[in-house]
Amino acid sequence: MDKIEQFKRQLEQTELSPKLDEIGNVVEVGDGVVKASGLRNVENFELVEFERAKVFGLALNLEEYETGIVVLGTSAAIKEGDVVKRTKKTISVSVGPELVGRVVDPLGRPIDGKGPINAKENYAIERPAPGVIDRQPVKTPLHTGILAIDSLVPIGRGQRELILGDRGLGKTAIALDMIINQKNDKNRPVCIYVAVGQKKSKVKRMVKILEDAGAMEYTIIVAAFADDPAALLYLAPYTGCAMGEWFRDNGKDAVAVYDDLTKQAWAWREVSLVLRRPPGREAYPGDIFYLHSRLLERAARMSQARGGGSLTALPIVETQAGDISGYIPTNVISITDGQIFLNPSLFNKGQRPAIDVGTSVSRVGTSAQLPATKKVAGTLKLDLAQFQELERFSEFTEELDPQTRLTLERGKRMRELLKQPDLQPLPFEREVAVVFAGVKGFLDDVPQDKLANFKAELIAHIEDNSPEIFENIRKTEKLEPAIESKLEETIKHVKKTKLDIK
Repeated sequence: MDKIEQFKRQLEQTELSPKLDEIGNVVEVGDGVVKASGLRNVENFELVEFERAKVFGLALNLEEYETGIVVLGTSAAIKEGDVVKRTKKTISVSVGPELVGRVVDPLGRPIDGKGPINAKENYAIERPAPGVIDRQPVKTPLHTGILAIDSLVPIGRGQRELILGDRGLGKTAIALDMIINQKNDKNRPVCIYVAVGQKKSKVKRMVKILEDAGAMEYTIIVAAFADDPAALLYLAPYTGCAMGEWFRDNGKDAVAVYDDLTKQAWAWREVSLVLRRPPGREAYPGDIFYLHSRLLERAARMSQARGGGSLTALPIVETQAGDISGYIPTNVISITDGQIFLNPSLFNKGQRPAIDVGTSVSRVGTSAQLPATKKVAGTLKLDLAQFQELERFSEFTEELDPQTRLTLERGKRMRELLKQPDLQPLPFEREVAVVFAGVKGFLDDVPQDKLANFKAELIAHIEDNSPEIFENIRKTEKLEPAIESKLEETIKHVKKTKLDIK
């Protein structure tokens, strides 16, 4: 009896021993996931350390006898029986202005060869989203420099606008144009570009483009490459979001581009299935909606009491054969405040950017437009949607009344006018002048093949001969009657002298 009591006492002491509770042993390792015994007090999403391999992991599955850990790095050096130790910390990254102009990995470590980053603060990468009381309505525009977006589906600071479409339709090009266009904004936001599962050559090319455009001086790039472990691909968007939140919390503006969340969803599916989490629809685990919602809900325009800063989210999602009713696209559409859909058939017809007016929407709408843009582009979206319907109808008949024919001809010219080459964003005052010319019917007699030339000639003529037009629009953010009449005269003059149209 004494021996039994002694054994019980020893067992109780073992269970209460804090030292034994803080460590565990690797039971199984493979595919970037480790099963460990022990770690009785470990918490969900806690950082753990593999001492011998000198690598960290993230505790994700808390089971009765084992803990499922994803390895944040290579698992090649981890062996069965290795000691794994609690750190009692959640995963965090360096934040602050010291990161601007740098390229980092999802753990915040520099990978651009420019030396260490001496940031003064750290943020946990998983943080709760601001409450409703801490927010204010989205009403300040974020100009992308892309005519079709700023006039049809405007984006506001603090908004979440999804960019979706098939592979190779120019989703990343839209994000790059937006980043480059911020250079001319006196209140420009810090841009965070998160590359998820992309090739190193593509990221390197992107850095070069931004450096050549002078945009890296206000940009941070977080890169999780295609050959990185799935855990890092899953963490990368949260890292970029945390970096943007520092600027938001300090009363500044930031924009986070997540390129793309489809690859993040694939990475999370891979991690979850190896952790033996039950799959659901399309083999994704049941928490796949929560994966994206807890990321995108952190985008907000803060109230003045909280500094008035903003974090804008531009998630990118890849569709298959233009199917926006897929599992991941519909999930993200339901979380965001609108979407820009790139249509493959428009792309094949030569429309660049290939934005589908009927399917694209901004739920913030004209609240995110300046008065000048609102005035000239007020009915443009509806007019183009009507034109698309008429265009389909006109394919089946030759007999059209004059009004329908005029609507069709103007619609074709407006569509041509909205074409724009990559990496050539337009400041908003130039956008106003170009859209004004089309909406007011000044281009109804201009041949379609001369519209690109007219656009360039109009901008050049105003800059050289009437710079006060652009200066006034930029300064007042309105299109005043005096400037409007001067703009009309300029358009007629350019048509007459440059295109020989009276």
